[in-house]
Amino acid sequence: MNVLIIEDEKPSARRLHRMLAELDVEVNEMLHSVEEAIAWFTQNEHPDLIFLDIQLSDGLSFEIFDAVEVKSAIIFTTAFDEYALQAFKLNSVDYLLKPIDDEDLEKAVIKFKERVPKQQNVALNFEDIKKLLGVTPIEREYKTRFTTKIGQHLKMISIDEIECFYSENKGTYAATKEGRNYLLDTTLEHLEDELEPKTFFRVSRKYFININAIKDIVSYTNSRLQIKLNNWSEQEIIVSRERVKDFKTWIE
Repeated sequence: MNVLIIEDEKPSARRLHRMLAELDVEVNEMLHSVEEAIAWFTQNEHPDLIFLDIQLSDGLSFEIFDAVEVKSAIIFTTAFDEYALQAFKLNSVDYLLKPIDDEDLEKAVIKFKERVPKQQNVALNFEDIKKLLGVTPIEREYKTRFTTKIGQHLKMISIDEIECFYSENKGTYAATKEGRNYLLDTTLEHLEDELEPKTFFRVSRKYFININAIKDIVSYTNSRLQIKLNNWSEQEIIVSRERVKDFKTWIE
């Protein structure tokens, strides 16, 4: 099975890639824009299945299909609201609301394998979706605050107060400018779809960092980078080697 991901937010694309790998689904390629996708489709054999985000950095993904006749099964990955999803049902194998849930993803993959025979091309018509959406991109909303339980109280933590998120002993924590660490009811995987990608970057399996909290960036062994934040000093934060290139692009 040939699988393609079209998603403009690289952290979300990487997360989906990892989730599919856990289901033994191999992703052949990840694309991040309308322009890149059009060029790819004109030069490569079309895949069996596409995981398609609706709103890309340079336009709506429907523009790809205006330029190239793509005959692949599609599973939408979307942050659009429920009322538009009736059209997704008519024009795709399935749809997944962000942040994508592990169980929902597994069900969508099983649905594809059961309902779409091998080598079957699926021509899609996006007119119904365009009408419902008005061809107007919907602004994505990202988390602006988190809540954590302290004794019998709930504390609200503004996203601007957080220098980094990290995982430890199967828990996910937010480290604030005040030097406090708060346990959150979430995972780093879910945070990939909830955090503003211009502000937060996942530098490793263990850390998400706030670009506004970076104090210094130091060369480290094996072509990696060490990040020093304004207040966090409990552990070293290292950008993993496979994420260094994306990290350098992010800080520019």
